[in-house]
Amino acid sequence: MRNPLNAAALNAALEDVHRAGIPGLFAEVRDGEQVWRGAAGVADVATGRPVTADLRHRVGSITKTFTAAAVLQQVEGGEIGLDTPIGRYLPRLVPGERGEAITVRMLINHTSGLAEYLPYAYPSLKAFPALADTGPQSLDDNRFTRFHPTELIDLGVGAPAVGAPGGTPGVYSNTNYLLLGELLHQVTGTTAERYITRNIIERAGLRDTELPTEPYLHGPHSRMYEAWFGMIDPPRDYSVYDMSWVGPAASLISTVTDLNRFFTMLLAGEIVSPSSLAQMQRTVPVVSREGRTIDYGLGLHPIEAPGQGTFWGHGGTAWGAGALAMTRADGRRQMAVAVNLQRWNRLDASGRPQPHPLDAALAALYRVAMYG
Repeated sequence: MRNPLNAAALNAALEDVHRAGIPGLFAEVRDGEQVWRGAAGVADVATGRPVTADLRHRVGSITKTFTAAAVLQQVEGGEIGLDTPIGRYLPRLVPGERGEAITVRMLINHTSGLAEYLPYAYPSLKAFPALADTGPQSLDDNRFTRFHPTELIDLGVGAPAVGAPGGTPGVYSNTNYLLLGELLHQVTGTTAERYITRNIIERAGLRDTELPTEPYLHGPHSRMYEAWFGMIDPPRDYSVYDMSWVGPAASLISTVTDLNRFFTMLLAGEIVSPSSLAQMQRTVPVVSREGRTIDYGLGLHPIEAPGQGTFWGHGGTAWGAGALAMTRADGRRQMAVAVNLQRWNRLDASGRPQPHPLDAALAALYRVAMYG
């Protein structure tokens, strides 16, 4: 299983991704005491400012692992029951029979059957996932919109169900994690953002990680370019954006170093107890936003690496920003990668994203990072 870091191969793989079309990307790979950090390309296409490996970045749904861990902490303290119906805690938000049928666990592992609210909050995405019929106008319209989580939850809960509670495969839905944020608020008496900041981010010593309360990023960061499947050409910068549209589901700002530190501590049983971690690693089949069926636990997703065992972590996207953080089960080998372009694939006549050289280049980078 031992596969020491190959800095030359990692640098080459990073440059290949940049040449394939990402304006800028940066990464940190660790193997025991060995640490490699690298960056390729630019943080600003207008000025040519280079990316560096220490930049802060919007990391999207990697936020879900933080939120899931916060809920598990409250389960350990006896304030939340993992298999208790959500309607016992939030009867107004998930009323009636659904509130009694959907458990906290089903929210965390996306088997609640609750629909995604995003197409309803962003009107030009209403055809999602029939992407050929959508446009980017809502991205601009909502750049500074301050959403309240309960209005978004109401959209998701009010939409037609995508499955029966507890049924598999589940369907990935941000509605689940906004509800978990409201659950944390209900049982802790403080907002999910404040609870996660105090009990996850600060406790883990993550100095460049935050859940934002305003549209701006502070500290060194890249611009973040959204292509929306070629409909925004050239891609536009959406680094300034009010992330209340995803809140505790996907609003986190972090660095590749902080992400690796967080997942190291999580898999070592230092964020939640070993028994809670075991619960997080119990997976079920879930249909991802891209339409693929993946294994998904409680805020964790596994990847099997040939000859290297299982890696655990999460990926995430925001408008213009993407990230993936994966750590091997023994905590020794890990990678965190961030890119400043999203939705680079063009669409075919049926609205399906077409293969792009970036897909293969990123897959090659991940292979080199995880197992050489």
